[in-house]
Amino acid sequence: MELQRRLGLLQATALNTIDMVGIGPFIVMSSVMAAMQGPHCVLAWVVGAILAATDAMVWAELGTAFPEAGGSYAFLRHLYGEPRWGRVMAFLFIWQTVFQSSFVVASGAIGFTNYVQYLVPLASGWERKAVAVGVIVLIVAALYRRIETIGRISVVLGGIVIGTLLWIIAAGVVGGDWLLITNAPSSLWRFDGLHEAIQSSVYAILGYYNVCHLGAEVRQPERVIPRSMFYSIAIVATLYVCMQLSVLSVVPWQEARPDQFIASTVVERVFGSGAAVVATVLVLVVALSSLYSVVLGYSRIPYAAARDGNFFRIFARLHPTKNFPHLSLLAIGGISIVIAVVFDGLRLVVASILTLRILVQFVGQAVGLLYYHRKHPRAAFPFRMWFYPLPALIAIALWLWLFVSRPAAAVVNGLGVLAIGCIVYLLLARRNQWFPFAQMSHIAPRNQQ
Repeated sequence: MELQRRLGLLQATALNTIDMVGIGPFIVMSSVMAAMQGPHCVLAWVVGAILAATDAMVWAELGTAFPEAGGSYAFLRHLYGEPRWGRVMAFLFIWQTVFQSSFVVASGAIGFTNYVQYLVPLASGWERKAVAVGVIVLIVAALYRRIETIGRISVVLGGIVIGTLLWIIAAGVVGGDWLLITNAPSSLWRFDGLHEAIQSSVYAILGYYNVCHLGAEVRQPERVIPRSMFYSIAIVATLYVCMQLSVLSVVPWQEARPDQFIASTVVERVFGSGAAVVATVLVLVVALSSLYSVVLGYSRIPYAAARDGNFFRIFARLHPTKNFPHLSLLAIGGISIVIAVVFDGLRLVVASILTLRILVQFVGQAVGLLYYHRKHPRAAFPFRMWFYPLPALIAIALWLWLFVSRPAAAVVNGLGVLAIGCIVYLLLARRNQWFPFAQMSHIAPRNQQ
């Protein structure tokens, strides 16, 4: 059986949007304010949007040229060429995805649990872990169905996501004191906390490329993939900037502290505690919606690798009646549960996500695209980025800046995972006579099993 192309522009944009929003802005917006110490914290969201827009042009070129399941996995194979460096880069991507995808899911579940405590105090650590595990189980169960059903559900969830953000924005318009936004500190033009704030804003805006993971299930990919990404970035970035301004008009930046219930606080101050309870419930629904989209996209990556013989063959199996990669879905859910149980703090989980992804995925495929165009100058791409190659160069520079500005421990962890992945690849390559141990480049690789 093959995956079927059933997702249109509306469904793809909705899936990107709910992937991007999630619990992210509601848990990091106060952190952005605390890091920047002033109303100029809006700048962090603007820079995050610029990074997303330039990087999306790379994704759009690749997604329309190679509309396959697995997203970056397929892109890296094509860009660097199999069976040599394309296999190496694709393997390293799968290796880091095993870790970072589960960290992403776990971070959403832990963030959900943190917000639940506005409604129901969770006294013990095991109570919080039980809620996080329950969230992951619920998401996996909700995704255990056909892709066309998922597409319809995503539109409904997307409406809830946008409606919740609009309510927070409306709170500032109705009850905010906009003079608070002009209350700038004397050190307004000092940007000591800019890199930390941008890391938080980027965490909240990631997900615009989710449609590329579902490339084999998108109708008219040459049209739907780029449009869905640019539409979702424009929608979400605009909402984030407006929401940040709204929050600043209700909660002075001097009161901001990392990881506070900023959305609930804003609604409570404007509309009262009853409305704040409703807003908190909506934030939790938004968090579930994002996890729904995230797990859906990531579940297709091990499936794509297994189909090519670059991962365990069992993950290439589709559900016998519902026609989706159910074993891949169950595996990601299981690993996410382990991380949610083992790790206590959300900030440690969030700090690990970008570090694991930047070098191989974001920088790797942007550099690979430039290399591919240089090597194949006449290659036809359904979509070509505007002002090539400037957007790709800007994206590479911003990703590298974010990487080197990460905390030292996070950088060491990211490089450590990558180094172990290289060792594992070399062991498997020697066993299976892959590059660089293959005697001839045309030798077909054997499966790992």
